[in-house]
Amino acid sequence: MRTSQLYAPTLRETPAEAEVVSHKLMLRAGMIRKAAGGVYTYLPLAWRTLRKIEQIVREEMDAADGQEIAMPILQPADIWQETGRWAVYGEEMFRVKDRHDRDFCLGPTHEEMVTTLVRDEVRSYKQLPLLLYQIQNKYRDEIRPRFGLMRGREFIMKDLYSFDKDEAGMNESYQKMYDAYTRVFTRCGLKFRPVEADNGAIGGAHSHEFTVLAESGESNIVYCPKCDYAASDEKAELKTIEAPAEELRPLEKAATPGAHTIELVADYLRVPVEKTIKAVAYQTEKDEVVLAFVRGDHEVNEVKLQNAVGAIALRMAEDAAIRATGGEPGFMSPIGVKEGTKVVVDATVMAMKNAVAGANEADVHYINVTPARDFAGALVTDIRLVKEGDPCPRCGEPLKMTRGIEAGQVFTLGTKYSEALHATFLDENGKEKPLVMGCYGIGVSRTMAAAIEQGNDKDGIIWPRAIAPFEAVVVPVNAKEPAQLSLAEKVYEEMKAAGIDVLLDDRKERAGVKFKDADLIGYPLRVTIGPKAVESGVIELRVRRTGEKEECRPEDYLARAKALLETL
Repeated sequence: MRTSQLYAPTLRETPAEAEVVSHKLMLRAGMIRKAAGGVYTYLPLAWRTLRKIEQIVREEMDAADGQEIAMPILQPADIWQETGRWAVYGEEMFRVKDRHDRDFCLGPTHEEMVTTLVRDEVRSYKQLPLLLYQIQNKYRDEIRPRFGLMRGREFIMKDLYSFDKDEAGMNESYQKMYDAYTRVFTRCGLKFRPVEADNGAIGGAHSHEFTVLAESGESNIVYCPKCDYAASDEKAELKTIEAPAEELRPLEKAATPGAHTIELVADYLRVPVEKTIKAVAYQTEKDEVVLAFVRGDHEVNEVKLQNAVGAIALRMAEDAAIRATGGEPGFMSPIGVKEGTKVVVDATVMAMKNAVAGANEADVHYINVTPARDFAGALVTDIRLVKEGDPCPRCGEPLKMTRGIEAGQVFTLGTKYSEALHATFLDENGKEKPLVMGCYGIGVSRTMAAAIEQGNDKDGIIWPRAIAPFEAVVVPVNAKEPAQLSLAEKVYEEMKAAGIDVLLDDRKERAGVKFKDADLIGYPLRVTIGPKAVESGVIELRVRRTGEKEECRPEDYLARAKALLETL
């Protein structure tokens, strides 16, 4: 390919709509263009990278016994209604009607579709295990699409579904996919970490996210520097923090005028924040009030809380709803709320002694609260959000925190979908049993964006070689000089013949413009043909990642270029 023929309209200025690095650089590098909010056209450079990622994914899925299929994007509502997810998915689902007034959706995921496919075809345990996958567009009507390809309404995804005869088989398929995902992201040249994760709306009991490490990432992950424990902050397990032993004192009320926050009450009563109990009130999708309590210096993990009470969604509670439970906004505790109110108390709170909590009266708090004695009837579980320095749940070492971008996730599903959709098989004894499932997704377009978030500098993108749109670019300093352009053509043809995915920048532009574009787009290797190449045969190689340059003789440059690319 020659740059004079390449459709890659680069920009010198960053469009105002772009927020994150990958969005800015993909727009500037002529890789994507916005069609609508959260919907983008992929231009040739982006498409080349996406195809390379897809090829890596296909090779690893096939090597792990996956079989590629193509399911409809347009899905009938009735299969979603069978599993109950037609209502659960809510407004994120694009819903349409056909001319006969029948309901359909644009597929956000394909658990229902693939399960009904297999339900109608698989009859015997002899047909198992079965691993089916596809790579296609998915659709989710994000309330606020943002960050370019990171959170869009239309995106490219690989989704694989495993079907086994029992839990042991499901776990084997899960491990097979976990290992395949590790190879995919390794081959893509990315720094990543598999972390324990929450299953969310997909369901199931066990899940790992494959997180591409990047400071700009929207996910917080914690990891132990001593053992191999790693988890998303939503999933991270936390051990109960035991309070020091002390003599228990009787419960008392204390006036706390205007002290409606933890900081104000701690300051007013002259107690450490660690001796206070924080209350946060929520309402579920059914408008039920949930009162959550954590230590004053901790935060509520809303995902853990949602799972604890079996809610589909949580929102902050209205003051009127709180008062209907007998609580008082800003001064809440479980003491005195109406019977039947959902009260969830973090396990660390239950270990506190002589603490401070609200009295459900304006401007009044309880002192000497010992929750094990005073918080009767509460659901006690881990609902706090992990912080850096919390002890590792495996070995006790202080946890470290970093940021990343979820690019893939693997789930065990069990029989959630097969039971709902009556997808069964006959086992060795002729007994009918539900299929045991897993599902496994990789965000292909998101992986491209994550690679840019991880690899960039002030000049542009720094691609890993494996997924760069081109591995190398040959740049004649002055393409108007026939000798330089002729030599550049010769080098370009030799590199192509050697199997290098190379581009020739044959534009009659100034050298500075071509060098800036090469850095912006991020070709891993730049081969420069200048006056020295014509006069004395010296060819310059420059590595994009490090900026290092070296000069080579004509007989040496090709071997050296291949050697450098091997390191990238």
